[in-house]
Amino acid sequence: MNVRLQAGETAPDFTLATDTGDTMTLSSLQGRKVILYAYPRAMTPGCTKEACDFRDSLASLQAAGYAVLGISPDEPEELAKFVERDGLTFPLLSDPEHKVLEEYGAWGEKKNYGRTIQGVIRSTFVIDESGKIETAQYNVKATGHVARLKKHLGLDG
Repeated sequence: MNVRLQAGETAPDFTLATDTGDTMTLSSLQGRKVILYAYPRAMTPGCTKEACDFRDSLASLQAAGYAVLGISPDEPEELAKFVERDGLTFPLLSDPEHKVLEEYGAWGEKKNYGRTIQGVIRSTFVIDESGKIETAQYNVKATGHVARLKKHLGLDG
């Protein structure tokens, strides 16, 4: 059974490569609210829809004090292509060994076209300024997810 993070738990810290080849550490964002969303694969239809929704909502999320980070098993070069192709304006994190995804409970068995496979469980984590999990959502649907998240966070529009 996968670990599932709960509200109030400390978010596992990490240092991962980004789409630019730099590294990002969660603890370096302490003092800011963070939305970390896990998606299966760059440039696939559902993941593109979700990423573009975050991109289009970024100004209102940032105005409310949130930093947005996407995480997937894709290599930094693939993430860079995704950023370039879709004009993404927030960091994408590379976790090819899915170590961080596992720590967040966002890697495990899932159904894909009727087969059970191991992979990314589309998930979103809201982390507060002190590094605690505020919200952990698993098995989210890509379409409409950002609008539902903003409503959950009390952000209109």
